[in-house]
Amino acid sequence: MNNLFSIFFALAIANNFILVKFLGLCPFFGVSKKLSNAISMGAAVTFVMVLASFATSIIYHYIFVPYGIEFMNIVIYILVIASLVQIVELIIKRTNIRLYNALGIYLPLITTNCAVLGVTLINTQEQYTILESIVSAVGGGVGFTLVLIIMSGIRERLELCDCPKAMKGLPIAFITAAILSLSFIGISSLM
Repeated sequence: MNNLFSIFFALAIANNFILVKFLGLCPFFGVSKKLSNAISMGAAVTFVMVLASFATSIIYHYIFVPYGIEFMNIVIYILVIASLVQIVELIIKRTNIRLYNALGIYLPLITTNCAVLGVTLINTQEQYTILESIVSAVGGGVGFTLVLIIMSGIRERLELCDCPKAMKGLPIAFITAAILSLSFIGISSLM
């Protein structure tokens, strides 16, 4: 149980995909303008991470290792992730068209989100069991969502502040992300 908590905490805070490993920056800067979009994107990425980690962990332990074809992991993982994203996209389109339109191009980009592929490769590299893989995916997804929520809150406030015209939009978002990154890297150095 202690090991599962440390895996969760490590991927949610100490080794956060966005601010420590710098994975998944495209949706981080693209979707973090509004809190509602950030929460929805975080939930979608978390859902895909958990499903992808579960599926790839089963494939790794029961197909790759017994047959000695571990070298195929990246190709198969990308196929699994792409399939899962298509399923999630169809579900969101059928259930909530406003959310589907709000996420726009960023929803299909989950397929190429390196954070989703990153969690599956970390699970393989660390040789996590299926349960540990799911916990690491939940931790990574929670950390991803947490950072999106923090950044969207800050960016909504930055829209109202008086800053130089040249710094409006992405330049101030980059500076804010750098400061956030320093705080998360500081936490990771304590572990």
